[in-house]
Amino acid sequence: MAVPFSAALSDALLGLRDRILASPGFQRFAADFPFTRAVAQQRARALFDITAGFVYSQVLYACVELDLFQTLAAGPLNLDDLAARMQMPRAAADRLLRAAVALHLLQRRGLERSGVPRFGLGRHGAALLGNPGIAAMVRHHRMLYQDLTDPLALLRGELAQTELGRYWAYAGNAQPARSQDAAVSEYSALMSVSNAFVAGDVLDAWSLRRYRCLMDVGGGEGNFLIAAADRWPHLRLRLFDLPAVAARANLRFRKLGLAERAETFGGDLHETILPTGADLISLVRVIHDHDDADARTILRAVHAALPAGGTLLLAEPMAETPGAEPVGDAYFGMYLLAMGSGRPRPPRELKAMLREAGFERIRLVRTRRPMQTRLLVARATGT
Repeated sequence: MAVPFSAALSDALLGLRDRILASPGFQRFAADFPFTRAVAQQRARALFDITAGFVYSQVLYACVELDLFQTLAAGPLNLDDLAARMQMPRAAADRLLRAAVALHLLQRRGLERSGVPRFGLGRHGAALLGNPGIAAMVRHHRMLYQDLTDPLALLRGELAQTELGRYWAYAGNAQPARSQDAAVSEYSALMSVSNAFVAGDVLDAWSLRRYRCLMDVGGGEGNFLIAAADRWPHLRLRLFDLPAVAARANLRFRKLGLAERAETFGGDLHETILPTGADLISLVRVIHDHDDADARTILRAVHAALPAGGTLLLAEPMAETPGAEPVGDAYFGMYLLAMGSGRPRPPRELKAMLREAGFERIRLVRTRRPMQTRLLVARATGT
């Protein structure tokens, strides 16, 4: 197949760049030359961070499992106290604490008069305290790491079963609506914790003032609806999810005094006709969990449930997010593969799927933290 001239020229220039960057002589020159030294060091560090990323994540995992951040929230402690709390030899505790300091999870806080070093929270560790969902995901990642032990086998489809595939009850399940509470309780709780920060960003980006009834499809235990209810007391609330998940959401609504405002509906997104009557439907971190055919089925079902002019909010991490490409394309790409269903999509692909499902006036709305979630807003056409 003939390559366009512009592509051929670009390939030639990039090939030249690659040969230069791969040259040991150029690498030595760039590391020594004053005007390129900083850039060379930065790129060498970035490459090493990719190589050592698993080690860094395991240091974080150890800190989370030991509740180090919560322990140090009350103030710094010395090495001996921390070693005793962590139930490990002093030398091993010192090794872990040094690693955590290097990753800005912890911070050295000087020496006691006896010369014993003190440690407190680092900037990343302090931020983790305000985001309990991150700690929950760090613990959860043990299954992902196991599935990625042989990434080529995962990519080639040679694994008979993955840990994440077993964990997510609906992924690859021919009849997910039959899942019982025991099969959905653990992942439902994880989603409730990890999605807490997403709800605020979506609601900050799009006002719900003019809507009458919001239905959250695939809404889990109701995290997004609860946040919306708090901001917009006039809203009627509906939640659709697997029957066992919807039942858990119903209990939660009752405990929070939302029973008169909230209804729950159980069913299978691929087979059940969604209830009508809502003028606003949300899909929060739902579409990227499904393969293309199922995602199109869901979008068509949502369109059928909306009145003409009704609004869809589609919120999730997306591929090709400027400045956060590794999150969508690397992390979620591999995570969803191990889960057994779905893939991250860039906004242009989601827009095309929305148009195919019957939506119009589709636009990408700015969110505070696009790395965590981006937002597409679309209007349903008349049927």
